[in-house]
Amino acid sequence: MANKSSNREHLISPRIDKMMLGLADAFAFIRRFFKEVWMPPYEFREVIRQCYKIGYNSLPLISLTGFIVGIVFTNQSRPSLSEFGATSWLPSLISIAIVRAMGPLVTALIAAGKVGSSIGAEIGSMKVTEQIDAMEVSATNPFKFLVVTRVLATTFMIPILVMYTDCVALMGAFLSVSSNESVSFSTYFVQVFDAISFLDIFSSIIKSLVFGFTIGIVGCYKGYHSSKGTEGVGKAANASVVLAMFLIFIEELLALQIVNFIRMS
Repeated sequence: MANKSSNREHLISPRIDKMMLGLADAFAFIRRFFKEVWMPPYEFREVIRQCYKIGYNSLPLISLTGFIVGIVFTNQSRPSLSEFGATSWLPSLISIAIVRAMGPLVTALIAAGKVGSSIGAEIGSMKVTEQIDAMEVSATNPFKFLVVTRVLATTFMIPILVMYTDCVALMGAFLSVSSNESVSFSTYFVQVFDAISFLDIFSSIIKSLVFGFTIGIVGCYKGYHSSKGTEGVGKAANASVVLAMFLIFIEELLALQIVNFIRMS
């Protein structure tokens, strides 16, 4: 009898039941975000502050990373093209790779590590020190002030950072191309813009919006549901980065399939 009662405590197994409950909580959290985002009061000042914090403070790291990505990808691609005597196609190859995939993906991964962990740790520390409970007592909606503002800021700023990263990466690639192939600035960028289409730019922006939303919502969810004191804050920051990166790769794969289907149809 004891074994039968213990088996009835779990629908499938303890681990699977916990995972399903976590998914249900996550969907409820996302549903609450889309409900709260349209309801007043609108925290415009906090959204702008978070946009500045997320965007401007990320520029040095994004600039260095994008510049290095452009140079490294160019130097890695040159030997393969030179074997077929096609080094003249290098600017086109670089622009397609950076605009379609590398720019959004690299920016999102950098932001997931820097911004996602920061959001998870910040909200998690407020949770364990009961500052969120204090906001509720003082008639302030903590979900709108803490979660909605940060998710909106990441959703708005990641596409801007992606476009900036694309430009910096293309400039880094230009330095490598001009020093080896003696290509002029105007010739290089004519080939760059001839190789990309409106669909490439549009899909890159849409992907960036989804990446930004993912980074913000994951960081806020993990921080908002953290517990167990300072240990919970560290776990929230770590889980925010890992889960956000995992979801970004899945979204990149799905976006690639959708864009390829549109391009072939």
